[in-house]
Amino acid sequence: MKYVVLIHSNPQPWGHPTGDFVAEHQALPAEQRRQLNDAFETLLGELEANGELVGGQALGDPATARLYRWDDGAVVTDGPYSEAKEHLAGFFLIDVEDPARAEQVGRAFAGPGETVEVRPVMVHED
Repeated sequence: MKYVVLIHSNPQPWGHPTGDFVAEHQALPAEQRRQLNDAFETLLGELEANGELVGGQALGDPATARLYRWDDGAVVTDGPYSEAKEHLAGFFLIDVEDPARAEQVGRAFAGPGETVEVRPVMVHED
């Protein structure tokens, strides 16, 4: 079962890894931040080693994005990004045995000040 793990983060300030740029993470003692970062790297290694990590990519600063919307036949833009407190910072595509494993991965990806969304990939049947 494939799932996308969506990493949401505050656009100000923007950077990767996102945890290094959110106040909640920065407020932690250095040792705890290091432990969280090490745990994340360990999880990524495990996902890759057992074939569950299909791929992923960090996204650039939302201020550099362009939005296109259909409005009465014309495509218009309304700024470099939509108004929101959080923006998509990156994603991972995982292929896991069941929804429980996807939930386990999502919980492990969530860090202080971050929001992680786990969503199943749409399956088209012929």
